[in-house]
Amino acid sequence: MDPIAESDLKKERFEFRNDAGELLAALLERPRTGITAYALFAHCFTCSKDIAAASRISRALAARGIAVLRFDFTGLGNSEGEFANTNFSTNVADLRSAAQALREQFGAPELLIGHSLGGAAVLAAAPDIPGSRAVVTIGAPSNPAHVAHLLKDKHEQIESEGEAEVDLAGRRFTIKRQFLRDIEEHRLAERIRSMGKALLVMHSPVDEIVGIDNASEIFLAARHPKSFISLDKADHLLTRRADSQYVAETISAWVGRYLLDSSTDAPSPRPSVAGDELLVQEHDGKFAQNVYTHRHSLRADEPSSYGGTDSGPSPYELLLAALGTCTAMTVRMYATRKKIDLARVSVRLKHDKIHAEDCDHCETREGRIDRIERRLELSGDLSDEQRNDLVRIADRCPVHRTLHSEIDIQTQLDEPA
Repeated sequence: MDPIAESDLKKERFEFRNDAGELLAALLERPRTGITAYALFAHCFTCSKDIAAASRISRALAARGIAVLRFDFTGLGNSEGEFANTNFSTNVADLRSAAQALREQFGAPELLIGHSLGGAAVLAAAPDIPGSRAVVTIGAPSNPAHVAHLLKDKHEQIESEGEAEVDLAGRRFTIKRQFLRDIEEHRLAERIRSMGKALLVMHSPVDEIVGIDNASEIFLAARHPKSFISLDKADHLLTRRADSQYVAETISAWVGRYLLDSSTDAPSPRPSVAGDELLVQEHDGKFAQNVYTHRHSLRADEPSSYGGTDSGPSPYELLLAALGTCTAMTVRMYATRKKIDLARVSVRLKHDKIHAEDCDHCETREGRIDRIERRLELSGDLSDEQRNDLVRIADRCPVHRTLHSEIDIQTQLDEPA
């Protein structure tokens, strides 16, 4: 895939809450159009989402169509919380929260990338992240206990006094005894062996922080498909721009086999779609589907409870999306035309099956019928009359009227392209 120009990339900042209710700062680096997949990036120990390697790798992947979310773990960067109260377990929990936020606001992360201790966290979290299909580790330790050597002569003080100030990468951090206990309890070999995802291990043979033997242990614990790439001459933090660029290019080439088209060695080209058509193509031979319009693409899937991978909205969720977006657009157009001071319109929808006898105004009296609950939230300096008027006009949106009208669906068989 040819890289996208810098001007066609976009950064989106947002926040999400972790399990403790603290706000964590996140940044999504993505192309403005043509997103092929979403990735989640976990940075190194005591680093932040803005470290050079994370920024460069995310930007380079975004230029190749992969939108990358990176975030600050609890107590680091712009995120809330106290770093001293965190540990490897909280990092793994933060990753799960980040994956959930990405799934809800944009799309499920199919690719998980972890640098240094972030790589170990990704390996631990991967089995619990629905929709993820491929994992990449960069300079990762095979077990989190490896970071204990960074504490050097403070280890004894932490054990005896309960905590100590430690100098890490030129900055002072408080490390507590609970941190040592937590990293000692984690053994990743079984998590790696059973995660059921494609794995790419990237490591430098001259890494002085995390030795190359860690890469061997991760690789041997994993089942196929798995790959190893040597980052010759690169340091642990990938401080040279050329090294982080090489990492991104390699990930982009490798992951195409597992994300874009699992049946070929190369990513599938975007199919041609006429301006008045919509095309749906199978993505993985299960339930996931790629949906294409003339200019846009998205993913549809079933949740894991129905045998899917939850990599996109379900068909009924897409139906609700059509009704909800049409409703909001219709209300906005009417408010604009009537010069109504509508600040914002939000639409919440829910689909269910109910007994026909429970619907007083429905013609069908037996069996079950579909019910869609639609709730409007109208913000602005509005009178009761204006609110009622906007609710009335919502029922006149084109998709609403289509769902209530007689629909003629004609099906024909085409020859495979």
